[in-house]
Amino acid sequence: MLECKIRANIPCADLFVSAMEKNSGCPPPSKGNMITILSIDGGGVKGIIPAVILSFLESKLQELDGKDARIANYFDAIAGTSTGGLIAGMLAAPSLGNAKQPCYEAKDIVPFYLKHSPHIFPYRTGIFGWLFNILGIIKMAIGPKYDGKYLHKLINDLLGKTRMKETLTNVVIPTFDVKCVKPIIFSTFKARRKPLNNACLADVCIGTSAAPTFLPAHYFETVDHTGASQCFNIIDGGMAANNPTLVAMGEITKQIKRKSEEFPETEPLDYRKYLVISLGTGLPEHDIMFDARNVARWGIFRWLVGKDSMPLLNMFFHASSDMADTLVADLFQAIGCSHQLLRIQDHNIPIGAISNDLSTKDHLQLLVKIGENLLNKPLSMEECEKNNIEPEPNLHGDHVTTYADMLTRFAKLLSDERKLRLHNMKLDASPSTCET
Repeated sequence: MLECKIRANIPCADLFVSAMEKNSGCPPPSKGNMITILSIDGGGVKGIIPAVILSFLESKLQELDGKDARIANYFDAIAGTSTGGLIAGMLAAPSLGNAKQPCYEAKDIVPFYLKHSPHIFPYRTGIFGWLFNILGIIKMAIGPKYDGKYLHKLINDLLGKTRMKETLTNVVIPTFDVKCVKPIIFSTFKARRKPLNNACLADVCIGTSAAPTFLPAHYFETVDHTGASQCFNIIDGGMAANNPTLVAMGEITKQIKRKSEEFPETEPLDYRKYLVISLGTGLPEHDIMFDARNVARWGIFRWLVGKDSMPLLNMFFHASSDMADTLVADLFQAIGCSHQLLRIQDHNIPIGAISNDLSTKDHLQLLVKIGENLLNKPLSMEECEKNNIEPEPNLHGDHVTTYADMLTRFAKLLSDERKLRLHNMKLDASPSTCET
């Protein structure tokens, strides 16, 4: 409507095409009924687990809307921390060969991890393998376990010079600045408002993945048209928000408060309009975790170095994810909208799968299997009641609803919402609208 008034000399049919070319990702939520968010936790190589889930979701969207359907076409914001930030970038960055399509389809992300993880986190086997890996642990006492060179080149080659405001849909990526000692949230929203926040997406993805002791901190600068600059000294966003769901909701809330034309006129805290999919990277079984009697005897080395993981960092990241998970779930339950929130998290992954950097073929394939099994995992009765679902009978006569069923349901909701927005955009650009 506003576009027609400003550009009345342009044919209305062209306006609709122009609007679609301008936002070849997700049509603006102001044209629909819902605000849609995808959130992806951090977790190193365990990013394979949400990647499996996303591949399934995108396949369901393609069944509904055709083979060209992509995740970025359906979400108003894709939030990701650490490995989740890299996935968010891959889903939302325009392809170097086709600016209207993301650089990666969801189905290609798992193969990406399988191919590159052994080079990002090199692990040796065989006669001298144990020595190489012991040296890696010793190295962590004086510097990062990995130099990050392969990861940095990979991300730069993948994302090129794409800047935050150029993504196909809005992205939200938490990081932590060690110089300012505070979280820094990079987002498409901020990048459009302030040029100094319009960082290269590659720099942001490298920074949010820089887990302390594993990878080096990342330094970069931004410069605006006046020559003013800003410095960033970034480490893993998991230090601030390993589950970035609340961060994404907060960024959108600020846009609504600012009366952004992209979002509907509503109360900033009216979360009844939100449709959220939040993906975890897996938590270990409770009965294989530590207890007070074990950890009471630990010194600094034991807190930092475990057999399969780094206990202190893992506990920190798990606590961060679980806290956000609990707060979001309580919020949606309080406003009677639990059915509009889908949190997919495996709370029972085996002890051998909890490492964030173990890149052996067997471990990576185990993570793929965990993701596939999670799709077929039945929801608990509590989750079914929360989502107002009557479980369907399976082949054995048992009433079961799986996460695959829930994703199929959410895919239909996302598809319907996108079609509604496109329909309303077309109506706004029709000749009758222009005449009025």
